[in-house]
Amino acid sequence: MNAELTTQQALLVLNALPNIGPISLNRLLTDLGGDPREVLNAPARRLESVKGVGPAISGTVRNWSEHFNLVREEERMAKANTVFITPDNTGYPRLLKEINDPPIGLYRKGNYEFGQPCIAIVGSRRTTLYGQSVAKRFSADLARLGFCIVSGLARGIDTAAHEGALSVGGKTAAVLGSGIDIIYPPENLDLYRKIEAEGAILSEFPFGRRADRQSFPMRNRVVAGICDAVIVVESDVQGGSMITARFAGEQGRLVYAVPGRIDQATSQGCHQLIRDGATLLTCVDDILSELNYLDGFRPSPIPPKEGQEDSAIIAGELTSDEAMIMACFTGGAILTPDAVAELTGLSATSLSSLIMMLELKHRLARRLDGSFEARH
Repeated sequence: MNAELTTQQALLVLNALPNIGPISLNRLLTDLGGDPREVLNAPARRLESVKGVGPAISGTVRNWSEHFNLVREEERMAKANTVFITPDNTGYPRLLKEINDPPIGLYRKGNYEFGQPCIAIVGSRRTTLYGQSVAKRFSADLARLGFCIVSGLARGIDTAAHEGALSVGGKTAAVLGSGIDIIYPPENLDLYRKIEAEGAILSEFPFGRRADRQSFPMRNRVVAGICDAVIVVESDVQGGSMITARFAGEQGRLVYAVPGRIDQATSQGCHQLIRDGATLLTCVDDILSELNYLDGFRPSPIPPKEGQEDSAIIAGELTSDEAMIMACFTGGAILTPDAVAELTGLSATSLSSLIMMLELKHRLARRLDGSFEARH
């Protein structure tokens, strides 16, 4: 039966086999000439001559049909409008081929084929309003400039990153830590559908695979591997985003971290990254200057939608609450946060997030005594 399989089918089989990681799969393919059908047909002794492959792995490969139903998988893929792309296919992210242990294939929903440079925006599931605002703003600004925003569809920062890109008609890709048919969290079903329509959903796991402690780090290496740079907006020291940042560093990608409050648990990871050498990020210009894109290499910006103002103006737009705060600083006023709270009636929690956003938008400047004044 193995001889009757196409190369694509054989890769689909190998990719789905349990307890065989991408490192072993890539070694098997390399040592056996690159043809996955040869791997499936090889005798146990030949398989076990490959570094890291023992009787358990060789047994799984030799008896693959006991572990994986290829016909059912192909039926599921057809029904779900899903394709399986390999490094030789158009649409397999170019940079992902360069990492040490690239997936031998990816399930993909959506027609986006990764023709634009990608930047990942990741962070905590337990996020603050400030973190969500920053993630959405950076995502929208970068998507508007022509970058594809990559994240993991999780609650919190990931969700905000995808929404930011979609809000300006940009491209975004979600990399899942489960089978592509499992949507988690369930409240992101509508977001999942929008990403599929405007970008791409990716997974290296077969249909029905539930997320676990092994699959999330595997997902994180793909997120980092696809991208030129990774931005961590909020993360505690033990957060999954720290794993993504570590993969990015090992893969030679740029790593950025957004500073937050010193008393906020979800800022501790970002502050640790900055101490460890990540670039402190306060605006999109920080990324553009370090990536050093030349004319002709920078992605093409998204044209403004009909009725929209120039993108540079849009990037500086204020929300109604932000405009209310800025009105307090007319005439050169210098105010403490307490004074602003008294003038606007905003709560201390909301005000703190709004002031930080206005600092990031270069509208307010913090003075040495902790008060603020408008930038001119």
